[in-house]
Amino acid sequence: MVILEALSGLTTTSEAAERLGVSPSRYYQLEARALEGMMAALEPRPRGPRNTPQSQIKALVEEKAELERELRRHQSLLRQASRSLGLKARKKARKKARTRRGASRTKTVLKTLRQNLDGASDGPTKRDEAAARSDGRKRDGA
Repeated sequence: MVILEALSGLTTTSEAAERLGVSPSRYYQLEARALEGMMAALEPRPRGPRNTPQSQIKALVEEKAELERELRRHQSLLRQASRSLGLKARKKARKKARTRRGASRTKTVLKTLRQNLDGASDGPTKRDEAAARSDGRKRDGA
């Protein structure tokens, strides 16, 4: 109200600043903000409902539910058509059981260890030979 009185000429700007308890420079900043707010309030607003994020989410949820109903309907129609034509219903594809790679390696190591413990090792194994060759390379390179 004080700013409007100063703008209309009922009071001076220095009196308005005193009444608000601010410096004259701060008063002019407040006056500029008040004028900007009044001008923004006078600008035309778009008609119709606002497009808020909440309304977008609601619309997407409704669309998803509608598409799911339509999918179920089409699946039902497909089943009925397949039955009427005498086609067998397709079974869902099962995922293959994943084979473990480390199991065969572990078995090989266990077999080698058992042979070494039992003393059944007739000689150096392929691993021993490969290790000896790599050791020889390291010694030659060092």
